[in-house]
Amino acid sequence: MTSIRDIAQMAGVSAASVSRILNNDPAFSINENTRQRVIEIANSLNYSTDKNKRGTRSVGDDLTIGLIVRHNTQSEFDDPYFRDIRIGIEQEAAKWRLKTIQAFQMRDEHKDWAQLKRYGAVIMISEMTKEATEYVSKLNPNLILVDNYSKNPQFDCIQTDFASKTREILDVLYEKGHQNIAFIGGISSSVTAEGDVVYSQDEVRAMSYIEWMKLHNLEAHIRVLQGSWKTQTGLQLAAELLQEENRPTALVVASDPLSVGVYRAISEAGLSIPEDISIISFDDNEMSKFMIPALSSVRMNAEEVGRIAVRMAKERILKERSMPIRVVCGSELRLRESVKEF
Repeated sequence: MTSIRDIAQMAGVSAASVSRILNNDPAFSINENTRQRVIEIANSLNYSTDKNKRGTRSVGDDLTIGLIVRHNTQSEFDDPYFRDIRIGIEQEAAKWRLKTIQAFQMRDEHKDWAQLKRYGAVIMISEMTKEATEYVSKLNPNLILVDNYSKNPQFDCIQTDFASKTREILDVLYEKGHQNIAFIGGISSSVTAEGDVVYSQDEVRAMSYIEWMKLHNLEAHIRVLQGSWKTQTGLQLAAELLQEENRPTALVVASDPLSVGVYRAISEAGLSIPEDISIISFDDNEMSKFMIPALSSVRMNAEEVGRIAVRMAKERILKERSMPIRVVCGSELRLRESVKEF
């Protein structure tokens, strides 16, 4: 059940002030806007001064955010980006005295869909298919999509700026004299309601690369190699690319784990970075600056992405906003030793 302390935390006032406001203490003087905000938050959370009266939801569920996640502990270890999003969610939720609970993983064969109705909001990290996402939103309209490129205007959605950042990377390489630029990345995918994975070549960075190359009349140099997001795949795809007679002078790689494999392939081919090939990647993991040479990479503050998701969920829970919004989070390109003039 919602407590006075919960309301106080969300309203930004003391628990004593909330108590006096909700009990209509005539001797208590407070700004009318603050009084109204406390009352609205209490109403939205089904709070009642009658301890025997409860709202329509189960105890505590109105202050709970259900998480639908794509990645398990092992895949979060392999790619810390999604781990950091989850950490940001947990930290921000604790700040507002909101509880988080993992409802299920997308690929679970048996999902308890009905539980989604009980939560104050649902945050979905990564992508499910259009049909599955719409089904979730019918169960709980307070749905926040994270790291999702849905074009459906009815959903609250948090996206990265990786499409525009890919163009920025290519501009940098082009200004340094590179035109023969290739792309190595992972395949985009989404999950059905049944837990099956649907794959697509239309990954946001790959598509941005193709568009940029065409706009600069560099179609002859377009090479997109895609597979899984694992380091071994980076090694295999780079080895394949380096066998070409007209090998690229620069590579855009869609993640740091892939880049580790790319570095190994270049070394095994007897080539050097950046003397033979310049590389710019995404993620800017901790290892990036310790690679030899230090890897140029795009930094996205994934924990902040998670915190933004919780703030959007809080707005929905408290009925502070009904209009869907789309947030594009900015990233930073950090150039290091893996890039040089051609």
